[in-house]
Amino acid sequence: MNKEIHPETKTVEVICTTCGNKFEVKTTAKEVKVDVCSNCHPFYTGKQTSGAKAGRIDKFNQRMNKKTQK
Repeated sequence: MNKEIHPETKTVEVICTTCGNKFEVKTTAKEVKVDVCSNCHPFYTGKQTSGAKAGRIDKFNQRMNKKTQK
């Protein structure tokens, strides 16, 4: 392999700006900051409510019913 063309990877600390969680990853960037990590994201923590999803489905069904009645 040609060593001059590949970027240098290093281990950097990723910092979550929401909860302050820190973990390490290998990357070519100097630093990494994320808004939401797996520690505080509702989907991964199990705190996500399906109420919003049900509301969207109901709205869609109402629109489809109006179109079919015309």
